[in-house]
Amino acid sequence: MQRIGVFICHCGTNIAATVDVKAVAEALSHEPGVVFATDYQYMCSESGQSILRNAIKEYKLTGAVICSCSPRMHEATFRRAASMEGLNPYMVEIANIREQDSWIHKDMKEATEKAVILGRAAIAKVHLNAPLTAGESPVTKRALVIGGGIAGIQTALDIAEAGFEVDIVEKQPTIGGKMAQLDKTFPTLDCAACILTPKMVDAAQNEKIKIFSYSEVAEVKGFVGNFRVKIRRKPRYVDETKCTGCGLCTEKCPQKKVPNEFNMGLDTRHAVYIPFAQAVPKVATIDPDYCMMLKTGKCGICQKVCTAGAINYKQTEELVEREYGAIVAATGFNPIKPTAYNEFGYATCADVVTSLEFERLMNAAGPTAGTLLRPSDRTHPHTLVFVQCVGSRCDAENKKGKTYCSKICCMYTAKHAMLVREKYPDTEVYVFYIDVRTPGKNFDEFYRRAVEQYGVHYIKGMVGKVVEEGGKLKVQASDLLSGEQLHIDADMVVLATAVEPDKSARSVATMLTASMDTNDFFTEAHPKLRPVESPTAGIFLSGMCQGPKDIPETVSQASACAAKVIGLLAKDKLTCNPCVAHSDEMLCNGCSSCEKVCPYGAITYSDKEFRGPNRTTLVRRVASVNEAVCQGCGACTVACPSGAMDLKGFSNRQIMAEVDAICKK
Repeated sequence: MQRIGVFICHCGTNIAATVDVKAVAEALSHEPGVVFATDYQYMCSESGQSILRNAIKEYKLTGAVICSCSPRMHEATFRRAASMEGLNPYMVEIANIREQDSWIHKDMKEATEKAVILGRAAIAKVHLNAPLTAGESPVTKRALVIGGGIAGIQTALDIAEAGFEVDIVEKQPTIGGKMAQLDKTFPTLDCAACILTPKMVDAAQNEKIKIFSYSEVAEVKGFVGNFRVKIRRKPRYVDETKCTGCGLCTEKCPQKKVPNEFNMGLDTRHAVYIPFAQAVPKVATIDPDYCMMLKTGKCGICQKVCTAGAINYKQTEELVEREYGAIVAATGFNPIKPTAYNEFGYATCADVVTSLEFERLMNAAGPTAGTLLRPSDRTHPHTLVFVQCVGSRCDAENKKGKTYCSKICCMYTAKHAMLVREKYPDTEVYVFYIDVRTPGKNFDEFYRRAVEQYGVHYIKGMVGKVVEEGGKLKVQASDLLSGEQLHIDADMVVLATAVEPDKSARSVATMLTASMDTNDFFTEAHPKLRPVESPTAGIFLSGMCQGPKDIPETVSQASACAAKVIGLLAKDKLTCNPCVAHSDEMLCNGCSSCEKVCPYGAITYSDKEFRGPNRTTLVRRVASVNEAVCQGCGACTVACPSGAMDLKGFSNRQIMAEVDAICKK
C-alpha cells in the first residue's frame, strides 16, 4: 500500500473563505493509505514547499496529494519540490479545489463536501500511480513564424538577433500586414511606413531570416523541438531570383481593371503587380484570375518587356519541407465587413466607408494620393460622421457582431478626426460613441486633444440610420446626454468596424493542435503566467491572433514571444513528457484506428509472431508507439475499439478509480 501525504492549501481566502480546509484535512486523513494530512495558508510558498519536503522525508511518503489551485498554476512547482526529496514527481497529484470548487460555490458546507470528494479522487489515483521517467529529445535550432505582419516581423528579428535561424511564412506577396496600409499611428501620429519599412528591410537582409512570401503552411507534424512543416509556395509566375522589381511589366500590362485589394478595392491595379512601393520582397506577382496569357494563352507582353527574363508562365506550386524547434502563430486580423448592418448603408452608399478604407483615402500612397475625396464623385467632403463600435460589444444574441471590445477603434477614430481637422480645418467632424476607451500611455491625452484642440464633436449615442438623399448622407442619431434626436447632413460616414482573427487562423490552429476560443482567437496557456504560449508545447502566440491589441502592445508581445522561443531553442535537449501512450499487443487487433487519429504520427504498425494453440505460430499486425514522438494527448485511447491503447499516468484503471471514489458515499 502507498504511503500518501495530503496537503490542503488555504490560498489566502480564495479557498478558505468557502471551504473548511481543516475539516477537509481531517476527513482525508482517514482515507486508506493516507499517513499524513495537514493544511497551510500558502502551499506554493517556500514555507509550504518545505512542509511537503519534510513530510516526504519524515513519513517516508510514496505519494502526495495537493489540494490547491489548478494544476496549470503550480503542478510543476510541487513536483519539483517532491523530486528534491527523492519522490518521483509523477507520484504527486493536484486536486483542484479552487477553480472547480471554492470559486463556484457560496455555501461552505457544500463546498467542503466537494473538496473532500475531489481529494478522495486524487488519493484513489495515487494508489495506482507508478513512477515515470521522462526521456529526452534533441532540439532543432530553427523557428517558424506564420504571418509576416508587424508581430511576425518583430518576433523573427528578435529570434535572429539571438543567433537562431527563423523562417517567415506570409500568404500575401509581401510582408508588412495591415500596418503597411496605415497612414499614421497613434498616439504620436508618426508615419506608419517610416516605422515599418526599416523593419521589413532588416528582415529581408538578415542572413538568419528566410522569407517565404506568397506561401502558406500546408502541414505540420511532430512535437516541441522537432516539428516537420510543409510549406506550399504558390506560383508567382515570376522568378524571384531574377526579378529586379523595376515595375516595367506592371506598366505595360494591358489588363488594368483588377480591383486593388491593398487599397481596399477603392481603385484598380494591373494583372501583374507589386502591392506597394516598399514591398518586401520587391518582386512582381501575376494574378492568374486576370492574366490573359494564363487564361487564354494570348498576350505575353510582360514577358516580352522583362529585361531580366523573370517571367515564367509555366511556374507551378512547390512544396518545401523544413524542420523547426518552435512555431509562432502571428496570423493577424481583419476588420469585419459591415454589409450586414443595413442601417448604416454601407452596401448601398459609396460614401459610407470603413475605417481602413478611410485610412487608404488619407494615405499619400493611396487611391487619391492623400487628398480626401468622396468615392462617389471625387469631391472634398465638408461634413464627416464617424460611428464607433460597429460590430463590437454586441449582445450574445446578436449574430451579426462580436461580443468583445475591439480595443483600437476609439484611438484610431480620434486619429482620423484629428488628421482631417488638421488638414482640412473647414471640415466638421462628428464622432458617435458608446463610451470612449483609451487605456494606454498618452492615449487619454490624445483623445482630449481631439476634443479640446481640434474641435471634434464627440456625441454619446448611436447612429440609427444612414440614408442617401440628394447627394448627401442623412444621418439620424441620438444624443443620450441631452436626450435630443439629431439629423446631420453628412458628406461621408466612416464606420469603426470590429476586428476579428484572420480567416486562416482556424485551419492553422488545427494543424498546430492549438486551442482557440469561441471567437477564433488563439488561446494562451495562462493569461497571467504564460500569456505568449499556447497550451500546446512549442507553439507560441504573437500579435492580434491572440486578441485585439494596438501596435505598441503587439510589438511588446512579439518580443516577449521571441524571448520564450529563444529560451527553447537555446536548449540542446528537451525533457519529454513520460505520460505517453502504450499498446497492449495481446489486445491489439491491428485496425489502425489509433494511427489515423494520432496528430503527431507517433503510432506505427508491424507484423509480430505470437504463440498460438497447439504450438502453432501466429503472425498478427499490432501497433507500437514511438514514445519520443508521442505527446500524451490520449486521442488513441479513445479511438481504440479493443481497449489495447492506454496512457501512462492516466490509465483507464486510474480514471475509473477516481470515478469510483467520487461516487462512493
